[in-house]
Amino acid sequence: MKIAMIGLGDIAQKAYLPILTQLDNVELLLCTRDQSTLTRLAQKYRVNKVYQDYRLLPKEQVDAVMIHSSTVSHVMIASYFLQQGIATFVDKPLADNAFDCEKLYELAEKHNTPLYLGFNRRFIPLFQSHIREQTLCSLRWEKNRYNLPSQLRTFVFDDFIHPLDSVNIYAKNDIKDVHIVSQFKGLQLARLDIQWEQSGTLLHASMNRLHGITNEVVSFNYENCSYQFDSFISGQRWQSEQQTQLRLADWTPMLTSKGFVAMIDDWLAVIAIGKVEADMIKRNLATHQLAESICQKIGKS
Repeated sequence: MKIAMIGLGDIAQKAYLPILTQLDNVELLLCTRDQSTLTRLAQKYRVNKVYQDYRLLPKEQVDAVMIHSSTVSHVMIASYFLQQGIATFVDKPLADNAFDCEKLYELAEKHNTPLYLGFNRRFIPLFQSHIREQTLCSLRWEKNRYNLPSQLRTFVFDDFIHPLDSVNIYAKNDIKDVHIVSQFKGLQLARLDIQWEQSGTLLHASMNRLHGITNEVVSFNYENCSYQFDSFISGQRWQSEQQTQLRLADWTPMLTSKGFVAMIDDWLAVIAIGKVEADMIKRNLATHQLAESICQKIGKS
């Protein structure tokens, strides 16, 4: 299977290259405009085929591409490959607005080509082994950063979309009945909390970018049973007035604990069958549509 990686920045180097270069059934091609980065990574991972122009990749008859470039470039690059019927993976967000997301999925449907969105938090093994959404009473996902307020749309689509999608398990895209609280530092958004109830579950996504430390806290509750995780490898369960420590197995690799390994396995299966499940497409669109509504509502206020 030939897969081309486009964009070789921080996340591509930390999360994707270490996994993809270890897969026996994948022949990797690298593409970035930065010649020095291209040369360095090709030598490090012994990749033979490299490009600075993504438009030359189809001549290699690649089976799929993975786009890790800047958000602003996602629509242009993804459109190019979808029009040629090449399975396309895009790191979240798909775009910085919902309208372009909808157009990309329309294009994918027109060309009967998989468009996969990379949300690694959907695959975190420690959480997935305990969460059972059918009987869930509440779910709260809090992701914080130290001293990093930013412009509204960048805050929401590039970062807050992680906790937003993580609680959007029922694929809500209607802003009605969503409670929003925002705090600004000057013209920059510093904190955002949104909350709603759906299918009997109270859902809450939170991000404070003027927090005392960069961290992520996940908690969820069933009747008389509660969980909290302050990392991707350990947490606690409280049930019958007893506390139980929860941990991944010793020596679990970091990229496994953060969901990247399972997500890439899922992506490879999508390439093989040539289809993204309808429920996943629905959730992908709903998360971006909800993010768009949040931006518009806060912008107007």
